Amino acid sequence: MKFLPSIVLISALSVSSFGYAGSDNFAAGPVFKNFGKHAPVPGVSVSPQQQFKVAFDVAKGADAGKINRKFDSLARFINMHVANGAKLENIQLALVVHGSATLDVINNEAYQKRNGEDNGNLNLLRVLMDKGVRVIVCGQSSAANDVQSDMLIEGVEMDLSAMTAHARLSEQGYSTNPF
Repeated sequence: MKFLPSIVLISALSVSSFGYAGSDNFAAGPVFKNFGKHAPVPGVSVSPQQQFKVAFDVAKGADAGKINRKFDSLARFINMHVANGAKLENIQLALVVHGSATLDVINNEAYQKRNGEDNGNLNLLRVLMDKGVRVIVCGQSSAANDVQSDMLIEGVEMDLSAMTAHARLSEQGYSTNPF
């Protein structure tokens, strides 16, 4: 055990040599100022010609009134790629929502009736859609959760199912983000 301080010192020096500063190093921007915190990765960049077409799948809903962290992943994807050289116009994202996350894409009036508070995802979803992100909700999950089309946040699309949405997006060249 007399080698333990040396191992700790070597580990500390190795981590600090990469230039990371823990969670303090995460910041929002440049596209979304209030969402999508990311950290710099020294020596890594993205070509301005790189094209991204990525679908994100979210089934788990957020706690009442809170932001769905999986929704914020799309803002993080955009922010970190633009911050590292990608052009915003070369990033096409889709958010496919099903399961309990279906309730995170209903308008504030419907959300308040169900939860007694505001939908914490409204602003995030609006800014994402303003930047061209497609938000598609599963029709089967909507039926199971008694959500009608007129209850959705303006701009949210409904498809027959999440499976259908992913199949259609795949035909359009979207890959599916694995997490």
